[in-house]
Parts: sequence; C-alpha cells; structure tokens
Amino acid sequence: MTTPLIIGLLIPLLGTMLGSAFVFLMKGEMSQRLQKSLLGFASGVMVAASVWSLLIPAMEMESSQGAWSVLPAALGFLLGMGFLLLIDELTPHLHIGTDQPEGVRSHLSKTAMLTLAVTIHNLPEGMAVGVVFAGAENHVTTISAASALAVAVGIAIQNIPEGAIISMPMRAAGNSRWHSFLIGSLSGAIEPIGALAVILLASMLMPILPYMLSFAAGAMLYVVIEELIPEASGGRHSNLSTIGFAVGFVLMMVLDVVMG
Repeated sequence: MTTPLIIGLLIPLLGTMLGSAFVFLMKGEMSQRLQKSLLGFASGVMVAASVWSLLIPAMEMESSQGAWSVLPAALGFLLGMGFLLLIDELTPHLHIGTDQPEGVRSHLSKTAMLTLAVTIHNLPEGMAVGVVFAGAENHVTTISAASALAVAVGIAIQNIPEGAIISMPMRAAGNSRWHSFLIGSLSGAIEPIGALAVILLASMLMPILPYMLSFAAGAMLYVVIEELIPEASGGRHSNLSTIGFAVGFVLMMVLDVVMG
C-alpha cells in the first residue's frame, strides 16, 4: 500500500479528530446557531460528493451502454439506500437533541448509542473514500488520484463539524474534555476501516465498481435525508443550515472539479 493511499485513508479521520478537539477550545454547550450551520454544511458536502464524485463517474464508466448507462447508478443507489435503512432499523442508536432511542431495544448507555449514531453516518463516507481510491489505484479513466484525494479532503472537511457535534454534547453532559475528545475521535474510526476493506477487496469489486460508487452515494444521501437535514431544519435558525448547505455543496463541487 502506497504512502499517498495511506494518507488519503487517514485524512477523513483527522477531520473528525480536529472537530472533536473543539472541546478544548470552547466552553459550555455548542450554540444552536453554530450547530445548525455545521449540520447544513455537512449535508451540502455529502450531497455534492454523492453527485459529482460518485454518481456521475458511475454513469461515465458505463457511457458505452448509451441510455442504459444509468442502470448501474440507479440500482446501486437504491441498494445503498436500502442497506442504510436496514442498518438504521437494526442498530440501537440515539441522535443528539433527543431522548428517544431508535433501532432494536438495548441496554446500551446514552454515550454508546450517540456514538453508534455517528458511526452509522461515517460508514458510507468510509466506503465512498475507499471505492474512489480503489478506482484510482486500478487506473479507472473516470477517477483520477486527484479526484479521489478531493473526496477524502471533502469528507474530512465535513467530518470537522461532525466531530464537534458529537464531542461537545459529551462535554456538556459532564464528561471530561479528554473523554469527550476520545469518544468524538473514535466515532470516525469506522471510516478508514471501511475504506481499507473496500480497497482490499478491490480486485473482486472492479467489475461492479459503477454499482459500488452509486451504492456509496445512496448510503450517504440516506444519512443526509434521514438524519442531517431534519436535525438542521427543525426549530429556530434553520436559515443558517440552508446557508451552510450551500457553502458545503459549492466547496465540495469546486474541490471535485478543480482537483479532478
């Protein structure tokens, strides 16, 4: 495994760790305005990455099929949505700002269920990073090393608010700064693990790479629609989440086009 590839896999985790480090810089609970802005920003990055970095390359890879080039993207997208729906239904987790657990009943602590909620978010992001790097490493013409790096950087930027959004409430609930930082950081550990698993299976997955790209897109957009946007748009200051979404979307789009 090459050094650039290792760095690319670790970049998203570093973004989560940087966001989790907000507990050392801020006192008290994160303001609602900032949380809404960050949730909107994260949503914008994920939507742009799904479209520009995953769905469009999936269709371009099948361009020789004419009108049928959309079929792998459509099927993979729906499978990704269905997969995250299943994970969401089976995994006990708790979202920030609510006291009503989701998924199967369990006796897990609130901290554990909050961490599982963020882990569900991070799984498709890790898959997205892994599948684009797998395509770049195998010299797929529609996916360059630069565009794969753009996805990793975009996800890392998106992970900064995610890390903060998980660690700050931990601190406000009475946990120490270091404990809150550790929990926030560990919530992003699934990303390099998921990305590495996809890369190790790359030789087997290459024939279905268009499906894998769109699968990751569907999984990511499930998280945006089911979790991030409802949390960002509910209550006061929803206009800040809209602004954050626009900024995140444009930033990820520019990264993909410029670096691709």
